[in-house]
Amino acid sequence: MNPTLIHQLQELKTFGRKAFAILIDPDKADNENLAKILDRVEAAGADLILVGGSLVMGNEIHSLVPHIKSLSRVPVVLFPGSMYQIVPEADGILFLSLISGRNADLLIGKHVEAAPILRQTPLEILPTGYMLIDAGKPTTANYISNTFPIPWDKPGIAACTALAGEMLGLKIIYMDGGSGAQKTVSPDMVRAVSREISVPLIVGGGIRTAEDAAAIWESGADMIVIGQAVESDPGSDLILHIAAKKNQLNLKYS
Repeated sequence: MNPTLIHQLQELKTFGRKAFAILIDPDKADNENLAKILDRVEAAGADLILVGGSLVMGNEIHSLVPHIKSLSRVPVVLFPGSMYQIVPEADGILFLSLISGRNADLLIGKHVEAAPILRQTPLEILPTGYMLIDAGKPTTANYISNTFPIPWDKPGIAACTALAGEMLGLKIIYMDGGSGAQKTVSPDMVRAVSREISVPLIVGGGIRTAEDAAAIWESGADMIVIGQAVESDPGSDLILHIAAKKNQLNLKYS
């Protein structure tokens, strides 16, 4: 039997290996740009493709996911902003609980509505503690969630929040600066969180160079997520450069 996605992510943490995902916003994925991105995703050996966003304006996600699956062998995981972004053809879904905020709907309320729908799909459910981190300016996720992000320079708050999420039974912690972040999550914060938890740590937001990626990985992230940097220049070799850094680190830690 093939290992589950959650098992594969846990192995990253256990063996100190690094991985990266590409985040695709359905509203920005026209066919030409998508083809360029997926060519590089395949060439670079990306580990996951995330699809979704805080605010998706149309229904493109329901045709986009099967289209991506037809063009790529990389697992596709939903990164949903609402229950309307549930697409059964994906491989899995990040079942996001916004543990950095105090919005009850995003801690558990929307999950109650989505649970019976998800049970009828073949999607692998990935229970994820989602933490918004201040990354220089308000983001769509802050506005839509009606919550305050954790301050960029407060690693202790982030570490305790992540630890509480793990103790509640969440299987992944995802720290995110959000779309359009002006800077990455603080390496000090990544380091503090990584030391406190035993579940996989994903970090996204503001990663625009291979050097940014390496700094976040070396601080303790198991997987990084690249989104806007790829959207803004689908034909760039950024993904290939990040893949090269990943391979260097995996050789270093093997």
